Amino acid sequence: RFHGCPDMLSLITGLVFIGFFAFQTVEEKASLCQILGSPEFPMMSKEGDVMIGGAFSIHSKITSPSLVFTEKPKRLRCSSVNLREFRFAQTMIFAIEEINKNSSLLRNVSIGYRIYDNCGSTLSSMRAVMALINGDEWMLGKSCSGQSAVHAIIGESESSSTIVLSQTTGPFKIPVISHSATCECLSSRTEYPSFFRTIASDFYQSRALAQLVKHFGWTWVGAVNSDSDYGNNGMAIFLAAAQEEGVCVEYRERFHRAEPEKLLKVVDVIRKSTARVIVGFLAHVEMNNLLEQLSLHNITGRQFIGVEAWITANSLVTPTSFAVLGGSLGFAVQKANISGMEDFLVKGFWETEFQCKEANQDSMINTTFCKENQDLMELIDYDDDVAELRYSSNIYKAVYAVAYSLHNILKCSNIQGCDKKVHVTHRQVVESLKQVNFTIKNGDRVWFDSTGATAARYEVVNWQHGPDGSVQFIPVGYYDASLPPGQRFVLKTEAIVWPGGSKELPVSVCSVSCHPGTHKVLQKGKPVCCYDCMPCAEGEISNTTDSNDCKKCPGEYWSNQNRDACILKNVEFLSFTEFMGKIIVFFTFFGVLLNLIVAALFLIKKDTPLIKANNSELSFLLLFSLTLCFLCSLTFIGQPSEWSCMLRHTAFGITFVLCISCILGKTIVVLMAFKATLPGSNVMKWFGPVQQRLSVLAFTLIQVLICILWLTINPPFPYKNMNHYKEKIILECALGSPVGFWAVLGYIGLLAMLCFVLAFLARKLPDNFNEAKFITFSMLIFCAVWLTFIPAYVSSPGKFTVAVEIFAILASSYGLLFCIFAPKCYIIVIKPELNTKKHLMGKIQSK
Repeated sequence: RFHGCPDMLSLITGLVFIGFFAFQTVEEKASLCQILGSPEFPMMSKEGDVMIGGAFSIHSKITSPSLVFTEKPKRLRCSSVNLREFRFAQTMIFAIEEINKNSSLLRNVSIGYRIYDNCGSTLSSMRAVMALINGDEWMLGKSCSGQSAVHAIIGESESSSTIVLSQTTGPFKIPVISHSATCECLSSRTEYPSFFRTIASDFYQSRALAQLVKHFGWTWVGAVNSDSDYGNNGMAIFLAAAQEEGVCVEYRERFHRAEPEKLLKVVDVIRKSTARVIVGFLAHVEMNNLLEQLSLHNITGRQFIGVEAWITANSLVTPTSFAVLGGSLGFAVQKANISGMEDFLVKGFWETEFQCKEANQDSMINTTFCKENQDLMELIDYDDDVAELRYSSNIYKAVYAVAYSLHNILKCSNIQGCDKKVHVTHRQVVESLKQVNFTIKNGDRVWFDSTGATAARYEVVNWQHGPDGSVQFIPVGYYDASLPPGQRFVLKTEAIVWPGGSKELPVSVCSVSCHPGTHKVLQKGKPVCCYDCMPCAEGEISNTTDSNDCKKCPGEYWSNQNRDACILKNVEFLSFTEFMGKIIVFFTFFGVLLNLIVAALFLIKKDTPLIKANNSELSFLLLFSLTLCFLCSLTFIGQPSEWSCMLRHTAFGITFVLCISCILGKTIVVLMAFKATLPGSNVMKWFGPVQQRLSVLAFTLIQVLICILWLTINPPFPYKNMNHYKEKIILECALGSPVGFWAVLGYIGLLAMLCFVLAFLARKLPDNFNEAKFITFSMLIFCAVWLTFIPAYVSSPGKFTVAVEIFAILASSYGLLFCIFAPKCYIIVIKPELNTKKHLMGKIQSK
């Protein structure tokens, strides 16, 4: 991507092409291939059997000449030495000299080099590329289709310049190997078939940045990138990966080094933002410009996440920069731990390759060169940066990759050396580079994948103050894309120092994390990272932080108070230990006690006229059945089981039928007794004691048969009722067959109604012996209780359903006991004078 005035740039580029490529037609002479203009000479060069070109931004600023088109433009002037780029050029020379001394690699072939300084300018870079393609000879003869001056080109450092370089050399199949151009766009083998790089594509770094941000829980970040191929492509990949990781970007700003107005806008956005983490996908120059402005506006305390282009750049270390970038984290290329290189960079280079001494002043070219590059002489003996060199290893690998590819093309061997007669073409070098696979002396293996890149391996570095107060780039982990997904990241979090010298992890979120028991509800019109935390509803839980929704608990579980775990629901049933159960037990045994007292009283007074007249046998059987009725209520208390469910309903049905059968027998006896007093009546012989016992047995057997059928076909069973209450389980007895239950209840009601009707018919008997009147009243109470029971039973919730049934049993039992036996006990105990045969026969009027 070009910046500035594209029309002017196209014009200048066209002029450069015209200046370097021209056929001059001379009518009186043969045609010659001749340069129009001045040749572009390399900054450093050395002849050899094979040549490698280099293009680096050894100077970072350029002064363009005045283009008035009235005179020949002057040469471009470069200034401001870029130490890191100068080290790249030195490393290239070091690697070449090391190979030339190597007896096993290109044994009898020497490598030469032509290194150009593009001064950080695309225009100057184009001039360097054309010079590398054509050479600097003034005149080539009659043909301009000769061999390129170099077999391969090392460079450039920035992606945009490398794109220009690769697109220009692409048609000629000249291989280009970059040491730091990481733009993913360069991975296209269709557009860049002869491009290689000894660094990984930004595809891995950008995704690793998103994973790094997510690892520390930063979901609200700002993003700033260079407005270039490098920055735009890298940031696009990061934004896509961040979205996958659930990271939101508050703002995304970009600027170019030639746009100071945009830079000020970026600084203003950063100052007003709430995100405390800034991902800077910036080239070295843009990062330096941003740093200057942030320092000027005193914007500190932000956590910067950086890329390899600037995270270890020594030029960014200034007296004020640590206040802004202190604690920064980022990915860096591994250090260049190559033996012998440090000594060459600091000493050997100046003694052998870059001699600007009085002894060489006789050479006009050398003298001119030394004068133009006098600023480089200030770097003699400077070694402060050597220990931190990182990209230099990529330069070293690139030179060796070219050497190994030439070694294979020239069919070199340790005995016979290389075949110098072989004509090496650029296409051969490109194909050979695809096959290289070797290990350099520090142990790193070098090979190129299908896109022409190497494996992604980065150090994670942290800006920290050293013991002496200097800024150091401390390794705190690494990232290796060649490893399995779960093992690619290794971080030593405890070794990281955060902005301001803090050891506490900074927080950068739009909304605080939602604790377990709550879930996120997005805020309208805002990114997904901005939300409110809402408690889960009853019966739902969230057991993770920042849950997007709550999940329902399984059927037998319910949410706890904090809504962060499902616990078993409380199982509820009518137990003996609770208050209601104790009340029922009390009234049950109190009823049984009353029955025993009445039975004892009747047993003591069994020979009295009152007891004899009221059919003592049926009375004792009725008391026994009432005792069973009281006791059967106990079967309804306690945890329901398969046996207890069957027992409670059958015991209730049979005992009550036995009770009603006895009362029915007594009612019939009363009617038959008074019928027998009529002249000529002989009915008592048809309903004597035997018939009375058989009638009770027959009525009871019918209920027994109904119960057997019920238990056989579809018996009651324990049932966990989870519908009535959501938060608890009601353990109750399901009826099994509702028909069986209502048949049992209906049969009891039928006998009760029959007994009531018969007793009602006997209501006009003499007052002194009107037991039928008490039976009528008792049946009236019995029917009223059970008619009231039906709606109460249906509408009662949970365990209260059982309680209603028990109260109906007790109420009806007490009703029968008091209505039938209380008057007799009153006479026996309180009015014994009325317990005479004369009184019972009505011969004595009661007072």
